[in-house]
Parts: sequence; C-alpha cells; structure tokens
Amino acid sequence: MILTPEVLAILILNAIFMLFATVVFVLSVKIYLNWDINCTSKAQYKLEKQSFLAATIIKYIFVLKIPLFLFFIFTLDKISNLLTGAMCAAGVVDATEYGTNLIILKIINLYLFASWLKLHSEDMKDKNQPYTKPKFGLFILLFFSFMVEIILEGIMFGSIEIDKMVSCCGSIYSSSASSAVSGIFSLETTTVLTLFYGNYLLIVLFYFFKKRYLFAVANMFFIVVAIVALILFFGTYIYELPSHHCPFCFLQRDYYYVGYLIYGMLFTGTFYGFVVGFINKSDINYQISLLINSVYVIFVTLFVVIYYMKNGVLL
Repeated sequence: MILTPEVLAILILNAIFMLFATVVFVLSVKIYLNWDINCTSKAQYKLEKQSFLAATIIKYIFVLKIPLFLFFIFTLDKISNLLTGAMCAAGVVDATEYGTNLIILKIINLYLFASWLKLHSEDMKDKNQPYTKPKFGLFILLFFSFMVEIILEGIMFGSIEIDKMVSCCGSIYSSSASSAVSGIFSLETTTVLTLFYGNYLLIVLFYFFKKRYLFAVANMFFIVVAIVALILFFGTYIYELPSHHCPFCFLQRDYYYVGYLIYGMLFTGTFYGFVVGFINKSDINYQISLLINSVYVIFVTLFVVIYYMKNGVLL
C-alpha cells in the first residue's frame, strides 16, 4: 500500500463524502417515494425542507469533486516518482488492475453529478418543481456508482506495491503493449480521423436540425472517439514525437499543462450536448456544446497544422 500525504488527503475526503452522501441517499429515497407538490400536509412541507438540504449537500460534493478529480490526477503523477519504471500517472494507473476502470468511473460520475446539477437548476426555475422526483431518483442511482468509485479508489491505492516494477507510458501506449487501451493501436489512423471529423460534422448537422436525441447521442460517442483520436494521433503532435501516445504527459508543466485545457473543453462541450437529451428548455445548451466542441476540434487540429508548417512533413 502507498500512503503519501496526497493519498491520505484523498482517502479522508472520500470518507467525508461517503458520510454525507449516505445522509442524502436516505433523504432521496424518502423524497422520491413520498413527494407530491400538490399536497399541503406537514409531511410534504418537511420533505420540501429536506430536499433543499439534500440539494445543498450534493452541490457541495460536486463543487469539491471537480478539483479533487484534478488533484487525483496530480497525485498519480506525483507518486509515479516512487514507483520503479513509472514516468507519469500512466504507470500508476497501470500498476494495478483497478486503475483504468477507476478513471473511467470517475469521469462517468462527473457527468452524472453535473447532470444532476443541471436538473436541479431547471427544477428551481419552475414553481411546480417538475424535476424533483427525477433528480432524486437519479441521485439514488448515482449514490451506488459513487460508493463503488470511493471503494475502488481505496482498493487501488491499497494494491500499489512500491517495490514492484511497473511500465512507463511509452510501453503502455504502444502497439506491442497488452494494456487496457492497447487495442486502439490496431486501428488505422485514417479510420480514427474519419470517425473524429465525421462525428463532429454529425454534431453540427444535428444542431442545425435541432434533433435533440441524436445530438445528445452524437456527443456521447464524441467523448470516446475524441479520446481515442487524441491518444492515437493528435497527442503525437503535442509531443512532436510519433512514438509518444500518453494521454497524461501533456498535463505536466513541460507541456504548459495544455492537457487540462484540452480535457476541460472536451468534457464541457460534450456535457452540454448530453444534457440536451433530457432538458430542452432553450437553445443555450445546443449553442454552448457546439461552440466548445468546435473550439476543441480547431485547437487539436492546429497542433497538426503548426507542426506541418514548421517541418514540412507529418509525423
């Protein structure tokens, strides 16, 4: 087990989250089963007060969860110095069988928490509070996913062996590797780029025709396609090295922390596209999603264009 001050801080915060999330879970079940906005009983009045309490706790959990996710990535990168063979967070993630699944689950939970907040925001705008039952029903499901994340995180840190040799990102993200993501290297670059730009064009098309469900689905696919394209193709132009495919190294100071901007744009743009599928109050979600996704596509493409202009060749 590895227990640095950063890891200890994460585990303590997770314990606090678990306590408060359990309180909200109990309240959410009561609200979901008994909520009736048309009722004027004392029980309904009590539920309304409890709903405000539960919503406040969830908002604070999410507000802390965003920087904690960034701190988690920072922690992985920092403790990589303690593991033989690791050069960045990729080595720590690959050090146990739980790392990749934990990263995926954390991203899914961030989307779910953000979706909850969007539902809550729309709910508070309407005096009839039409999303109260759906949003607390969503949290009931989110609670179990959140608990799995916390438990899995503790298991992952507990499973790391300091004296065990681990792989560096160069060997993990290569065509000869046997890691969880090595399968993407069997894909042709032209296929990945066709999927990437084709997916983006579908997002643009569904925006103009206001096909909300197709727009949401296209954004969900874009998350996966964009990350695969980033690892397989665009990342090599950020590093200016054809053999370097790591999705973590450009989060470091050597690359001016550009990875935080890249992932921030990707997750923000696709999130606003995703919520169009269940909230259709205005065009603002469409517009934000299309704008940020467009900036993302232009931004990663510029790395390729600038490299070609400087060197006259592609990697």
